[in-house]
Amino acid sequence: MPEGKQLLHLVLGGELKSLGGTEFRDLSKLDIVGVFPDYASAKTAWKAKAQATVDNAHMRYFVVHLHRLLDPDTEPHG
Repeated sequence: MPEGKQLLHLVLGGELKSLGGTEFRDLSKLDIVGVFPDYASAKTAWKAKAQATVDNAHMRYFVVHLHRLLDPDTEPHG
């Protein structure tokens, strides 16, 4: 990644309505972990949250590639 170029990533999670889906049970309880400047730091945050909630099968965390939404021509992470 070139110096100074931000590839923003959002980490969020919550309880899903079903194990096979991606629809959250209650949006008011969504856990917005944060916005991160690169995939590596977002993955670290995602992993920590996912491991902390491993006992709840319906709890899922996701990494959203904000940079792709803001600028669809950006390169994917390595």
